Parts: sequence; structure tokens; C-alpha cells
Amino acid sequence: MRLEEITIVLVRPSEPGNTGAVCRAMKNMGLSRLRIAASELPFGPGSPAELETLLARAVHAGNIWEQAEHFNTLEAALADCTISVGTTRRRGRRRKSNTLSARELAEFLKTRPGRAALVFGNERTGLEGEELERCNLASHIPVGPAFPSINLSHAVQIYAYELYQTLAGQGSAAGGPGSVPGQWVPMARPETDALVHKICGTLAGMGFYRHPGREEQARFLRDLIARAGLNRSEGRYLENIITKAGRLSLSGMP
Repeated sequence: MRLEEITIVLVRPSEPGNTGAVCRAMKNMGLSRLRIAASELPFGPGSPAELETLLARAVHAGNIWEQAEHFNTLEAALADCTISVGTTRRRGRRRKSNTLSARELAEFLKTRPGRAALVFGNERTGLEGEELERCNLASHIPVGPAFPSINLSHAVQIYAYELYQTLAGQGSAAGGPGSVPGQWVPMARPETDALVHKICGTLAGMGFYRHPGREEQARFLRDLIARAGLNRSEGRYLENIITKAGRLSLSGMP
């Protein structure tokens, strides 16, 4: 994976100064893709002061903000990414049970093709449980237990540094070759979601979901497939296996 294929996603950002500092942190480390999901930034016709604050904190990285993409939902912001990583320091029910440190994440992404989204939550609350569920993987920054909360822009800077140290030199998208037959290209998010929907539908037809649990299993399969990086051919092969198993089950064959 190249730096150009990393997207920073800010969910519900509310402080212009922090967002400007995020832009600066990204440009420092060669990152350029910024997406804003469900923004709480007080921008509008009557808020030139907030925009001025953002650009002042961005210093010479104002172009990162100017080119940022805006989405109403996190789901829409992640739609074309092959894997999404939610940053969090919290554990608990309905939160990811496994997590990689920022450095481990950079190493994990190094050998993966496709596009990755690194997702950061609101300055005050971080990522909510439902937002983290939409990500395939969790990551954290190792910190002292006495004060584990890290400022948003500082967190982005730490991740950006680790990614730069690991991925810089992986090649540039500019002028690079396109995909070739046989090249490993993981399924995009919509393809993964469609595959999981078909698998769960087949299992439901077999009577697998007589008790609650389909939604939780769908999330598990989605994250598993995304982390494994299945390509379209592998996805179709897996779908065919499940479909055949469903037919055999319905036919009553041993």
C-alpha cells in the first residue's frame, strides 16, 4: 500500500483549529486524502472566523482542507475503501476486541493492496460504538494510564508519522502502472457487503438463524473478509461454496 492510498476520515469534527492542525499533520507526512463525515464544524455563510482559524492552524496545508471530501454519513465515506480502521482507546461491549498499535497498523498495511481509511472520532467523545462497528479493524496509540486521552490532531500526527516511516518509498501512484491480470485487488466495501448479505441470506434459508445473531455474524464476516483482503474471484468462490452447501442442505443429501 502507498501513502496515496491512505484516507484520513474525521467523524463529527467540531473544532476548526483541530481540523486545521490535522491538515498540517497530514501534509507533513505526505498524506493528502481527507474526508469529513457528519461534520459538526460551525461553518456556514456567517462563520468566516471559524474558517480563518482552521486555515491559520493548517499553515501551508490549506489545500488539504480545500480538497477534502464531505459526506453525510461514515458509511458513505468508507464506501470505496477496501479496509477501514477505527482509532480508539476504549474497550467494552460492542467494541472491537482486538486492536493494533499505530506502528503495528503501519506494518499491517504495508503489504496490503487497495485503499485504507483511518477513522478518527469527535474531539470530545471519540468514535461511538456504532461508528467503530462500521470499521473492520481497531487501532490504538500506547499511552500512559494516568491520562490516556490524546488530542485529535496529535493522534493524527502520530499515525501519519508511523505510516510515513513505513510506507514512504512504497512507490507513487503518479505515472505508476495500472492493475494487471492476476494482480491482487481486494474487494471494495460495497462488494464485501453484498457478499456478506448473500452468505447470511443463504444461511437464513437453511434455518441457521432461529435465534438472534444474524446482525452480529454479518459484522463478523464483513470484518473478517476485509482483513483477509479477498479479491472478487475469491469472493465468488466463497459465495459458491456457501450456496452449494445451502442447496445440499435443502435437498436433504448427507
